[in-house]
Amino acid sequence: RDLPNVEVISFSVNGISDLEPLNQCQNLSELYLRKNNIGSLNELFYLKNLPRLRVLWLSENPCCGSDPHRYRMTVLRNLPSLQKLDNQAVTEEELSQALVDGEEITAPPVRRSVENGCPESTEPSAAESTTETERELLSFSLEETNKIREQLGMKPVPRDKFSSFSPRETDCSRKKRNNVLNAILLLTKELDAEGLEIVQQTVGRRLQAFRKKELQEE
Repeated sequence: RDLPNVEVISFSVNGISDLEPLNQCQNLSELYLRKNNIGSLNELFYLKNLPRLRVLWLSENPCCGSDPHRYRMTVLRNLPSLQKLDNQAVTEEELSQALVDGEEITAPPVRRSVENGCPESTEPSAAESTTETERELLSFSLEETNKIREQLGMKPVPRDKFSSFSPRETDCSRKKRNNVLNAILLLTKELDAEGLEIVQQTVGRRLQAFRKKELQEE
């Protein structure tokens, strides 16, 4: 909601079930949501008015169901401007067929509120988090974190130390942290050597402050 000008979002493996905040991102052109908890294709309602959206990766979500043809046709009927869906190019023939085989989405999904201010879908598949998904989230987060640290000239985080942050932490704070990590990784790819040096210096100062605080607490 607070990033209306963002153009590319990579939120794969983040336990996301609600796409409503994205409807304010009018400049969004690429959206990666593979392996989340999106339980209903009605979530596409929030993407229908994004004029620049050209790439969507939504596979391996509960909303894809057991019929891949119906799923793809429904997505393309509601998002006909897509050029690529799930890493596969969209053809003119598919767009025409989608008008016949796809389902038109005219309303957002129905939700119920839960504690801590995190909206939750009424569909069980969107609310449940399996142990396998948690392990995958941990692995994904560790990989992304170490990519960032490598680009900043820092040592990778060992798995045994990283596991203390997760995987059982399944609340909003975990999602927020992982989203921030993904955003940082994406932005560092746009920086030149001078920009990366500035980031490295800033991170170094912040790490020193954290270490100083830890020493004081000890």
